[in-house]
Amino acid sequence: MNWSLLAGCLWVFASAITAMLPMRRQYPPGITLLVLAPVLIGWLAYDYGVWIALAGVFAFASMFRNPLIYFAKKGLGIPVGPPPADPDPGASEDPR
Repeated sequence: MNWSLLAGCLWVFASAITAMLPMRRQYPPGITLLVLAPVLIGWLAYDYGVWIALAGVFAFASMFRNPLIYFAKKGLGIPVGPPPADPDPGASEDPR
């Protein structure tokens, strides 16, 4: 087994363990995994080729879709956060 494949497997286990943590404790290991992913995918591409790297990119995007969407919105200047509250929640009800 190649070192890059072993590192990829360890990354997957680390991300699964991170996902099981409470939300307030996910941030530091999640950011570390997010930063290490492109390096690891590049290493896998170097050792195994483009198709394995593409599979790694799809797996990475699947596991980190919410942070990636957040950073994409932030980069494009789209407002992020909870949707605005309805000023009159009873207005949508039928007045009868």
